[in-house]
Amino acid sequence: MAEPAPSAESAAFTLLTPCGCSNDPPDRLGLAGMLCDLTLRGAGPRDSRALIDDLENLGVERGESVGISQTSFSGATLADNLHDALTIYADIVQRPRLPSDQLEAARLVCLQEIRGVEDEPAQKLMDELRRRAYPDPWGRASHGAEAGVMAAAIDDVRRMWTRFYRPNGAILGIAGKVDWESLVDHVETHFGAWKTVEPPASAQETPVDASPHIDFEGNQCHIGIAFPSVPYRDENYLQAWAAVGVLSGGMSSRLFTEVREKRGLCYSISASLHTQLSRARVLCYAGTTVERAQETLDVTFAELLRLRQGVEQAELERLKARIKSGLIMQQESTSARSGSIARDWYHLGRVRSLDELGAMVDALTAQSINQYLDEHPPADFTFATLGPQPLALPAAA
Repeated sequence: MAEPAPSAESAAFTLLTPCGCSNDPPDRLGLAGMLCDLTLRGAGPRDSRALIDDLENLGVERGESVGISQTSFSGATLADNLHDALTIYADIVQRPRLPSDQLEAARLVCLQEIRGVEDEPAQKLMDELRRRAYPDPWGRASHGAEAGVMAAAIDDVRRMWTRFYRPNGAILGIAGKVDWESLVDHVETHFGAWKTVEPPASAQETPVDASPHIDFEGNQCHIGIAFPSVPYRDENYLQAWAAVGVLSGGMSSRLFTEVREKRGLCYSISASLHTQLSRARVLCYAGTTVERAQETLDVTFAELLRLRQGVEQAELERLKARIKSGLIMQQESTSARSGSIARDWYHLGRVRSLDELGAMVDALTAQSINQYLDEHPPADFTFATLGPQPLALPAAA
């Protein structure tokens, strides 16, 4: 999919391949991340150094990441360089060298990311919250586990590429100064021979049933609360997203006002709607001192329950202003737009225009959001805490 922007001088792409950490074998958690790293260590006629040099000579601002269901490759460059950049990425996903002599370097990169989480207690806490809130493999941390990364061999990496780097399920979203006809011809030339592969079915297990507390020495306590919501493809998604926007997002949001500003209980608090293809959760986080941790948990939980009572029109107006600002900024960013195009196609099978999104936001009312909250009140909570001592968790409400 492509959305031309004739006034832009840049072009950006987002290429999603259907290989995520949910595809990692249980004894090789982190394999998708190792594969992602190795695809950039030489592809097609280019070795590792030549590949990176050619992308830099084209001025490509690139990024790559592994998610639950996909690996994302993205790039932005001058419009005149787009075709050359796509040619390189066609090699990266279809003809990576996956050199065995680079395996240890890739392993070290992945291990550094895993060990870095140990120095980021907030991330460690949220990884645990997702693991508890979703059934496996959908609650996995994208970086995997040290044991899995250490056990991975080059044959494991190559086997995963063979199974999951495939055109059926892959999505290419492009935005910027592009000519549609020549773009289609170029993509057909360089991606058209990519052979489809039927992937193995993935098994699903129930969420982890273990202690919600992680012992962690220090003067801080980190708190996570999750509850089910509706995924992006659901007709009520925008209502759910708006309700979370009233809860968190900006200095006038409820969590910021009630927990941080009025009571000074924490230094950081937030909530976000985390969506996958067929499941979603609202994930809430608070970071505070050990002394104020219990009160922070109690007040935050009370605000989640109060959301059942509905939102007010003034709250919605402030939220709409923030959303409109975000849509305008997205319109000015070809990178953001290419990502939205790919995401829409993945979740909806079509692409929403910015005008359509704006009209949907305009149609939001406090009544429509409150009707959603009546039908989908926050409930079935999952908790996780990290700190020197456990907290008293609220009774199920």
